[in-house]
Amino acid sequence: MTRCLQEVKMDDDDDEDEPADQDDDHPGMEVVLHEDKKYYPTAEEVYGPEVETIVQEEDTQPLTEPIIKPVRTKKFTLMEQELPATVYEMEFLADLMDSPELIRNITLCGHLHHGKTCFVDCLIEQTHPEIRKRADQDLRYTDILFTEQERGVGIKSTPVTMVLPDSRAKSYLFNIMDTPGHVNFSDEVTAGIRISDGVVLFIDAAEGVMLNTERLIKHAVQEKLAVTICINKIDRLILELKLPPTDAYYKLRHIVDEVNGLLSMYTTDENLIVSPLLGNVCFASSQYRICFTLGSFAKIYSDTYGDINYMEFSKRLWGDIYFNPKRKRKFTKKAPSSNSQRSFVEFVLEPLYKILSQVVGDVDTSLPRVLDELGIHLTKEELKLNIRPLLRLVCSKFFGDFSGFVDMCVQHIPSPKDGARNKIEHTYTGGLDSDLGEAMSECDPDGPLMCHTTKMYSTEDGVQFHAFGRVLSGTIHAGQPVKVLGENYTLEDEEDSQICTVGRLWISMARYQIEVNRVPAGNWVLIEGCDQPIVKTATITEPRGNEEAQIFRPLKFNTASVIKIAVEPVNPSELPKMLDGLRKVNKSYPSLTTKVEESGEHVILGTGELYLDCVMHDLRKMYSEIDIKVADPVVTFCETVVETSSLKCFAETPNKKNKITMIAEPLEKGLAEDIENEVVQISWNRKKLGEFFQTKYDWDLLAARSIWAFGPDATGPNILVDDTLPSEVDKALLGSVKESIVQGFQWGTREGPLCDEPIRNVKFKILDAVIAQEPLHRGGGQIIPTARRVVYSAFLMATPRLMEPYYFVEVQAPADCVSAVYTVLARRRGHVTQDAPIPGSPLYTIKAFIPAIDSFGFETDLRTHTQGQAFSLSVFHHWQIVPGDPLDKSIVIRPLEPQPAPHLAREFMIKTRRRKGLSEDVSISKFFDDPMLLELAKQDVVLNYPM
Repeated sequence: MTRCLQEVKMDDDDDEDEPADQDDDHPGMEVVLHEDKKYYPTAEEVYGPEVETIVQEEDTQPLTEPIIKPVRTKKFTLMEQELPATVYEMEFLADLMDSPELIRNITLCGHLHHGKTCFVDCLIEQTHPEIRKRADQDLRYTDILFTEQERGVGIKSTPVTMVLPDSRAKSYLFNIMDTPGHVNFSDEVTAGIRISDGVVLFIDAAEGVMLNTERLIKHAVQEKLAVTICINKIDRLILELKLPPTDAYYKLRHIVDEVNGLLSMYTTDENLIVSPLLGNVCFASSQYRICFTLGSFAKIYSDTYGDINYMEFSKRLWGDIYFNPKRKRKFTKKAPSSNSQRSFVEFVLEPLYKILSQVVGDVDTSLPRVLDELGIHLTKEELKLNIRPLLRLVCSKFFGDFSGFVDMCVQHIPSPKDGARNKIEHTYTGGLDSDLGEAMSECDPDGPLMCHTTKMYSTEDGVQFHAFGRVLSGTIHAGQPVKVLGENYTLEDEEDSQICTVGRLWISMARYQIEVNRVPAGNWVLIEGCDQPIVKTATITEPRGNEEAQIFRPLKFNTASVIKIAVEPVNPSELPKMLDGLRKVNKSYPSLTTKVEESGEHVILGTGELYLDCVMHDLRKMYSEIDIKVADPVVTFCETVVETSSLKCFAETPNKKNKITMIAEPLEKGLAEDIENEVVQISWNRKKLGEFFQTKYDWDLLAARSIWAFGPDATGPNILVDDTLPSEVDKALLGSVKESIVQGFQWGTREGPLCDEPIRNVKFKILDAVIAQEPLHRGGGQIIPTARRVVYSAFLMATPRLMEPYYFVEVQAPADCVSAVYTVLARRRGHVTQDAPIPGSPLYTIKAFIPAIDSFGFETDLRTHTQGQAFSLSVFHHWQIVPGDPLDKSIVIRPLEPQPAPHLAREFMIKTRRRKGLSEDVSISKFFDDPMLLELAKQDVVLNYPM
């Protein structure tokens, strides 16, 4: 309406131009339309003509938003506000960093909830007089993330550096990595192990050797580290299981024997055994601040009674050895009388039992007398404490500092100087015979800088990262320029390197950091400022002059990321934010893989449900603060064959000048795993490689000597063999296109024909090759796609099958729940391999296999069926063929119905292809040439393949 009025008014103006001025004489009398009324001066009149003014018509800000927002600081970790008091000077700690022989770099690892974090708490309390745990809950000093505190489980490995005295009161600098025990997070352990010289393996005295204990022993042995063990929670044997002392001894001995059994299984080194007599086993109860080795317990005796040679005494405190009280200080191998106890029971366990039972039993009557005898003085207030805090107090006064643990690490774990050579040989890709190799194996602080970073820690607001690693030679200074070499750097291809400037340097102490200006070789360091180019691991070196530096090999995990979720932002315009978040979680989690499928969906691969749950929490809350949709989890598949190709498959290059013929057949059992675990390496010389295949897998000499490549990469579980005869094929010409054929083979095996998943366990043989004479006609552009096509056709002619990942599951449950566990497993295609009672406890262990794709929600299901009494952990174990033929056309997949077993392969293949945006079915004509199709028609082999 307003617009109409305006138009009318404009028409009036046109009609009467002249007499328009006559109204000016009588202001206030004229008729003014209400939109032309002028109530306020215009902005121009107020501010002058030079000022630009913008008038906002309406308030676009919603009422829910405050006009002035309060500043929100994001905080995801617990940090100390100022440096806490320590029993040593910080300068002293910094000075110790200059003497590598006084440093020990160790990783504490073990099964879930076997007490690693509580043990570190005891060490923290020993060195920090003001940090104390509250009576009712654990301190968990190294669980610094809020998510870790909420879930009650470690998610990240956290480094702690402190000065600890041994039993002779000599100080050592301990760099301790506290790692998660959950088997999903074993990648964190790998990152810690890489920069350590030894591990301390924690084992719960009541539970014994569990799933992750076993895996970690194997992992530590493969990484060539010193292994020591700490049997933790020994109080459970006494207070919870209430075992008599002799049975407790048997239980402890059983654990030590089991560990030695595993060590002998995974290593050829005869000397690698653990025994309390050697001093590489310590006993502890973190809850009550008990920690002793045989040596440190014997020292308590010698401190109390004077003239005892405690080293000699400690050698007689384990095994079938008895004290004969009749003859002065005589130990015998045979029991002097029928009721004599072994020396360990008599001198170690019984005093321990007595102290615990006195405190738990009769606090008021006999405890003060006992404490008097032991020389422990408590005030009246302390005697009124509750049982647990009182027990901690008494035990910590009786056992004193954790010097036994320090002794064990000092004697059995090499210092960075002694362990350097072994470490470099195992992890450095370059040779040791250069000056650089020498400097690193000497751990020389004046050599060229080499620092290996294995972890990235985000700052407490989650904005940037700090790289954490170990200096192997040279000294890193704050503010110096460095060259960061990524995982793809080689001397030939230097693209993956970048010059950065180091910011500040810190020594990490979990909840606080000590800033230092330089860190010499042999130490761990937290580095600011060079996080941008690093993704997983990196090698940091001098910016100039150290040109022959090569990288440290990327981490080799003992588990595989097989679970896969697709993510997309709820609001599509926030995609860049999500991508940034994905980049950050990729840095934060060592074994996480993120990739973009060809259909454009973003995929995250992780080791298990808990792992991906933590990743998604970080992605949503810490790094990108947006709503993200997650597709249902699926797993990665593999493709394989079960027979030899039914006929020779050939393909011609587009220019019709070359022809390659191949067949495919399955590999021998166990060979794929050998390649993946680097038992055999393609980089070996021909002779050594040939011998391996001849002796272990009965290959004939010709085939064994003519292995061309493994695929899809150097440790890929497929083999390409040149099976052509010199009499039929010109070997020189074939050799000239070898690179191209290998590339085609690796491309083909990286994404197979069934559903673009990697091929596994297949041997491809080149039977014949016609290669053009002129180099022009046999370029990569001709050969590579053709080689890939032959690989596909040979594969499809050899009865292709899908493979799925299988999980190994370990369930702990009370005896009456065992049948429920069987039921839940059977419903998910799982099968039990063993169930046995855990010795000395009321629980059973059930070991089983379950397909990963059926394992989603398994844990929750298990808990509902057993009223929460069963506890399970599952970890990737092996690949297994999915029942059924994926190419069987007669199978009809009905939506929303569970398929019978023989239809599974077809269902998995079709649904995976749909998800990736491929055509419904595998069409053969895409991979076969016309001459090949004619050949097939002749032989009547075109079964039920669509053309």
